[in-house]
Amino acid sequence: MSLAVRSAREQRLANAAAVVERCRRCAIGSTRRNSVYGEGDPCAELMVVGEGPGETEDRLGRPFVGRAGELLEKMLLAIGLPRESVFICNTVKCRPTLEDGAKLRNRAPEPGEMANCRPYLDEQIEIVSPRVILALGAPAARSFLGPKFAITKQRGLWFEGPAGIPLLATFHPAYVLRQTGGELTAVKRLVWDDLKAVRAKLDERPAAVAVQPDLFGQAT
Repeated sequence: MSLAVRSAREQRLANAAAVVERCRRCAIGSTRRNSVYGEGDPCAELMVVGEGPGETEDRLGRPFVGRAGELLEKMLLAIGLPRESVFICNTVKCRPTLEDGAKLRNRAPEPGEMANCRPYLDEQIEIVSPRVILALGAPAARSFLGPKFAITKQRGLWFEGPAGIPLLATFHPAYVLRQTGGELTAVKRLVWDDLKAVRAKLDERPAAVAVQPDLFGQAT
């Protein structure tokens, strides 16, 4: 990817992030500390999409920086992808919360919140133009594939995502961290299978275009 293309994408992403920072379409836009637009390589082949920022992400304004983020980084490195080589974002750009006494707790984003934020996600996909999308968890997968998507039955399967981009869903790192004992071992094995599928898809290359000779026998 040329430096000019990379620079243009970086500028477009920065402009879009500034728009998100000003957004108040949802109530959570007024309760969060920071918007969490997303980060990573503007020319990434892989885009990772989670459901929404948590407390640590809200405080720092970055996606996947808590314990789940640490696990995600290990997952990506296991298939040869440093964090900075992918683009990471969420279906919603502000932390969805509910009041629990005097404390705000995390919750899954509501359909209306995901709908309000969807133009921002679609714009990210259009700018980065990844070759593969990895959806983490059921809410993220359902934002692309509809409310009937079942993570336990349909994770690891390939679907056609936005703009025809291959999309695969796997368990969210936070879900993996909640498992113990034999369940943890089983879930880690399934996630590893999914990650290997992503790696294999990224390793696929389009068929080479046949080179046709011109009238003088020279390749064109």
